[in-house]
Amino acid sequence: MKRFHWNRCFAVVLCLLFATASKYAQGADEHYTPEYGQAGKNVVWVPTPQALVDAMLDMAQVTPSDYVIDLGSGDGRMVITAAKRGATALGIEYNPDLVELSRRAAAKEGVSAKATFEKADIFESDFSKATVVTMFLLQDLNLKLRSTILDMKPGTRIVSTEFGMGDWYPDQTTILTGSDIGWNTAHFWIVPAQIDGTWQFDDGQINFIQNFQNVTGTLTTMGKNVELTGKLAGDTISFTAGGTKYTGTVNGNTISGTHDGGGSWKATRI
Repeated sequence: MKRFHWNRCFAVVLCLLFATASKYAQGADEHYTPEYGQAGKNVVWVPTPQALVDAMLDMAQVTPSDYVIDLGSGDGRMVITAAKRGATALGIEYNPDLVELSRRAAAKEGVSAKATFEKADIFESDFSKATVVTMFLLQDLNLKLRSTILDMKPGTRIVSTEFGMGDWYPDQTTILTGSDIGWNTAHFWIVPAQIDGTWQFDDGQINFIQNFQNVTGTLTTMGKNVELTGKLAGDTISFTAGGTKYTGTVNGNTISGTHDGGGSWKATRI
């Protein structure tokens, strides 16, 4: 009868557990291939068609000076494409297998220095330093992120595949045509400066009522009230009041600019 060696068995088990843990820590094996529709933390994995990836980066006018962050980066194609355009890009992805897959793809394309990936929860991540944010999430997740996005630096560009952000209507929507496109819609926003409230204006006041990028309100000068309507594009504001068009730049608690006829104006938040 053979003697059963408990110490040897225990050592073998430890080796197997260590090998399995090491493999998991390193992510997926090199032959890992994601499946269309596979379950994720908040959404199923569906790749954005490359044609739409290109269109989304075009909408955001991505340049080498940009820092692009893709929320739920999947197989990494958005990040890698942005890096090929010269931008610095980061993908945040919860699935470690997809993270490793993306890193290998970036290395294969020769853009690892520009395209990086981290395994993280997008709702626990700080992406405030991005100049461009891209995402392919469901609308309820977009809405969950909306307040965080609106707190980002004015002028930050946001692009979403297919799904919007409720009553924050996009500044632009692109729909690609072609039977092989599949998902074919992209929405684009520019984070607006926050100007809602009352401002001291030269010899009067301006009361801005802000609804995301849209602005209404009243300009009061020399005892007269004039309704105004306008828009924000990041920190740039343009509005018309009493037939006069005003343009300006928001810088914290001051707005300064010009109006029709070449005159200048300035307002300070009260």
